[in-house]
Parts: sequence; C-alpha cells; structure tokens
Amino acid sequence: MKLQETANHISNWLKSYANSAGVKGFVVGVSGGIDSALTSTLCARTGLDVLTLEMPIHQHPDQASRGKEHQAWLAKNFPNTRHIQVDLTPVYEDFITAMQPGGADHELSLANSRARLRMSTLYYHGQSNGLLVAGTGNKVEDFGVGFYTKYGDGGVDLSPIADLMKTEVFALARHLGVVESILDAKPTDGLWGDDRTDEDQLGATYPELEWAMGQQEAGKSPTDFSGREAEVMEIYLKFNRGNKHKMLPIPVCEIPADLK
Repeated sequence: MKLQETANHISNWLKSYANSAGVKGFVVGVSGGIDSALTSTLCARTGLDVLTLEMPIHQHPDQASRGKEHQAWLAKNFPNTRHIQVDLTPVYEDFITAMQPGGADHELSLANSRARLRMSTLYYHGQSNGLLVAGTGNKVEDFGVGFYTKYGDGGVDLSPIADLMKTEVFALARHLGVVESILDAKPTDGLWGDDRTDEDQLGATYPELEWAMGQQEAGKSPTDFSGREAEVMEIYLKFNRGNKHKMLPIPVCEIPADLK
C-alpha cells in the first residue's frame, strides 16, 4: 500500500464529502484504539473542524489513558481539533436500572447498549455543531465478521477507513505518527469494562481473519484446509453468516402491485 498517497486520498475524500454536504467537519468517538486514532487523524488532516469525544462507561484505565494521550497528540499537531469528555457512566447506570436486565443474553445486550449510547452522544454533538459522524470501522470488521454493534458504532454518516484491512490500519497509523501506546495495544472493542481483547472474543487474530476473508472471496471453504487454517475458516464463516443482518440492507416487505 502506498501509505502517503492513501492518507492523502482519504483526507481529500473526507474534505470533498464534507464540503458537498455543507457541513463544518467531523465528530469522532475516540476510544484509545487504533481505528478511532487513525480516523480522527485523517479527519484532522482535512483542515476542517474536528471534535473528538471521549465517552467513558466504566472504562478500563488503560483505554482511557491511551485516548487522552491521542487527544493531546492531536491538539499539538492539528489546531483545528477540539476535545470533549462526556462521562456516560451515570446514564448507563440509569439505563440498567430502567431495563431491569435479565435473560440469557443480557450481558451482551448491555455491552451493545454502551455502543448505542455513544452513538446517540456522537449524533447529538454532530447535529448541534454542524458535523458529520465519522465511522471507525475497518474492512474485516465491517464486511467480514461484522464485529460491531448494529446502530451503535455501526451508526455513522460516512466510513473513511472501511476499505482498509486492520493490518493496513496499523501501517497507515504508524506512518502518520499515531502514538506508540495505541500502536502497541491489542485491539479491543472496549464494551465490557475489562481488558478482554478482540482476539479473545473472536478466537482468531486479525491477520488470520483477513486471510480467511480472502479465501472466502476466492470461493474456498474449511474443507479445503486442515489444522489451524480450517479452524480459522470455520471461525470466520461463523461470524460472517451470523452477522449478515448487520452487513446487508434492512429487509423490506415489498407489496405486490395487485394488492395496492
């Protein structure tokens, strides 16, 4: 990948889109992870207004620390950026009380609710400031395994890095000077309040999942492989099939003409 040319292409695309939409710039949720760090950096490179939001909900200290370090780096390098912390922990606690959680999947439902509370917060600040919500999803998460929350971090106005694999995200972030603590951190969705990583949840590394995505596109199946490769293909396909509802358009019940 031609790193500098790719960075310029994405930032130019962002600026052109914002100008066509008649908005001032972008709002980005900053988590302390690599995807949000790269996205906010690319947005900042447009020269347009960029608001980064830190939205802790019982956040793990390491994630909060990395997020603050990145925001400080942005402020030093890009005067068009500003930063707000919105502590959503009290809102989340009130939400839990109101929902009276129960059921087999209530922990996952609550984890996804964190992402949806953050989405609502991003859109509040986006609309009130004339900014677009920039998504932080990459290609293997958004179109491979569907590793995001529907109408949570999947609820955005535009997706600047969604055609980059996770390994490409790391390479481009390193090229642009993103802080080492983020480059060195293991990817995590930050929805659980602990230190579990994406690999812990997925059962495979991002390079493995990227490989499996390529094999699927080539028409391969788990039976074409053995050992760990077959296992990774099974893992990838399990998520790919189970999360199709996130990656495909909302089903619409079309009414036949003779019924209208």
